[in-house]
Parts: sequence; C-alpha cells; structure tokens
Amino acid sequence: MPNAADYQARIETCGQEELRQLWQTIQDRNTVPDWSPGKAFEYFILRAFQLEGADVTYPYAVQLRDMTSQYEFTNENQTIEQIDGVVYCDGLTCLIEAKDQTESLNVEPIAKMRNQLLRRHASTIGVVFSRSGFTPPASILAQYLSPQMVLLWNGSEITYALEQRCMRQSLVKKYRICIEKGKPDYDPRPEEAKTL
Repeated sequence: MPNAADYQARIETCGQEELRQLWQTIQDRNTVPDWSPGKAFEYFILRAFQLEGADVTYPYAVQLRDMTSQYEFTNENQTIEQIDGVVYCDGLTCLIEAKDQTESLNVEPIAKMRNQLLRRHASTIGVVFSRSGFTPPASILAQYLSPQMVLLWNGSEITYALEQRCMRQSLVKKYRICIEKGKPDYDPRPEEAKTL
C-alpha cells in the first residue's frame, strides 16, 4: 500500500496534461491505479495549485505529541487531525479539504473544517473541494461561519480552473466575493462557461 511520500512523489511527476488526464479519470469514477479511494483527488487539487506557482503542503496528520510537548501522555502518537493539504498563494493561507464522493457534500466536512480553523491563526481560510457539489444546507452553513471563512468549490469550477490554468485566480476571486458579499460558494467562471 503506498504511503504519503509515494503519493506525493507520484503526483509531482504530473505536468498539466497528465493532471488533466487524472482529473478525467476521477470524474469518470474510474479507479486510479495504485491510489486509495479519494487520495488521487486530494493530491490532484494540490498539484493543480502547485503547477501555477503556489506553495503547497501535501496531506499530513497532526499527532497529539505535536501539540503537547510539555505534557506526558501514554499515547502521544494518536492522530487528532488529518489535513488534506495547505495552499499558500497570493497572500492567502488555505487549509484544504477534498472530497471525492458520488453524492453532494452535506454539512459534516464544513463543520470539520470550521473546527480545524478554530485552532489556527484567524487569517487562515478553509477551502472545501467537492467533485459532486454541495447540498443546500452545506452552502447555507458556510455562509454563517464567521469569523471563519470556508470557500466551496464544485467539480465544474475545478474543471474550468484546471483547463484555463486559473486555480489561483479563481481562489482569489472566490475569496474577494466572499469578503464583499458573504457568498462562500461563488462561481468564478464567466457566464458563458456556466451554461456548458
């Protein structure tokens, strides 16, 4: 079974064209060889930002010992958080949650992200990527998380940003609209692209 270092090494060999092919495989719900379910999507998102010049941290676990060095615990190797990644770009610091499910995402990943943001600097934002989109309750919850900000990306937005090589630009646009209008699920695609 591949580990995190294997996944990272594999995704970092992908250029833009290989990334497009991987995205098509994910969208077609085909099994990605040698990837655990959902892992290809997590690493794909981070690599898309990385190819546009963003700094990224690939998925990692936060262990109890990472937080409690001054205390003694018998089980300090216990994982307390699983982070799908971090993107640093254009002055933004974003915790990433990536969900590759057949159903629209409900509120649970949004609530999980809010809890992760509560432990971090106030300038950190959350970004949840869902290939299949979000339920209305999830979108509504994301609007009422202040002071935390959680931006929502669906599969159509990901496809457009990947094809146009504007992941970073789309992230900034989503961020700005969320600041200005309180809309965390703003679709940054031009109107003509939304009808396709």
